[in-house]
Amino acid sequence: MAGKKLNGTVIVTYRCNARCTMCNRYKAPSKPDEEISIETIKKLPEMYFTNITGGEPFIRSDLKDIVRELYKKSDRIVISTNGFFTDRIVELCKEFPQIGIRISIEGLEQTNNEIRGLEDGFQRGYKTLKVLREMGMKDVGFGMTVQDKNAPDLVPLYRISDEMGMEFATASLHNSFYFVEAKNIIHDRPMVAKNFEELINELLKSNSPKKWFRAYFNHGLINYIYGQKRLLPCDMSFDTFFIDPYGDVMPCNGTKDKEVMGNLNRQSWDELWNSPEAEKVRQKVRCCDRNCWMIGSVSPAMHKYIWKPATWVMAHKLKSLLGGKYSMFENKIVRDYRDGRVTKKQLDDLSTCDLSAVVNNGLSDASQAQLKDRSGEEIVDADIAEQMKR
Repeated sequence: MAGKKLNGTVIVTYRCNARCTMCNRYKAPSKPDEEISIETIKKLPEMYFTNITGGEPFIRSDLKDIVRELYKKSDRIVISTNGFFTDRIVELCKEFPQIGIRISIEGLEQTNNEIRGLEDGFQRGYKTLKVLREMGMKDVGFGMTVQDKNAPDLVPLYRISDEMGMEFATASLHNSFYFVEAKNIIHDRPMVAKNFEELINELLKSNSPKKWFRAYFNHGLINYIYGQKRLLPCDMSFDTFFIDPYGDVMPCNGTKDKEVMGNLNRQSWDELWNSPEAEKVRQKVRCCDRNCWMIGSVSPAMHKYIWKPATWVMAHKLKSLLGGKYSMFENKIVRDYRDGRVTKKQLDDLSTCDLSAVVNNGLSDASQAQLKDRSGEEIVDADIAEQMKR
């Protein structure tokens, strides 16, 4: 392990002010006094990339302190946010102009506001992005979770981001303890895939090699929504990790139940990372059949197994230059579904959707206990109102 930098995601809180239809984390917030401390942050290993996420990270009033500490041990940091707390985001970016900001926007205005359940959410997020660009921030952009409802907005939203010179990150529906959700599923796969196909061709037409590799990532999302095996191996828990608000280190956020390698509040990093418990989790990862395709696990894999995406990129960029286009029917499963060799039920069975599942929300006993008398929404709303007074 000496000298090897890892890829890390720090979940600084489970509190969230959004009410997203595809994520129920807002119903299961963490208690502020239990959330990961600066002392625990100091124990994290050297990282080449760190994602800060939640919940909504900017609910934490000490986020600047966390970022300041993480920059001592991480080459690059990106924060995932809903963009609601514009003043806090701007204030942080003034101190850390090199930081990355990804604001979740789930489509054009009406679609976004319906999915995210934030009043005026689109305008707030869009305004925040504009302010950051006017400040000269370079590493800013949109993040979109594609589903049936917003798939038609995929390319229009990409074009807005492209015109603004911003990054554009995509994902699709996932089920896990982290999202406190087991019922997410794509219903009209051909329609959603067709919109991904159009985005892929837009990306391949660009002059940016980074966008060509994003085209490969979106090709993998078509493969994922049809329930197929990952295009690249998953090495979560080997060179990539997540740490939750309670200090529990996990392989990722895509597992059905919370898988814990150790707790950094109580252990040193080397003790935790090399523990028998960590090895047990790694064995589970090697046998995992969830086939997730999220940027947190795919980006490190694309770097590690670069020849695979690079071969695809070279072939499809050349095809684009010669006037050809990527087709979703390059995927055998898409052809099989079109031709009736595979049924919708068979594809649904390959997904992680489980209508009868009871979701383990990953909360501590104390965080769970606070839900006896009040809902998660009430707890977080009161929390934010109190912060605003201060």
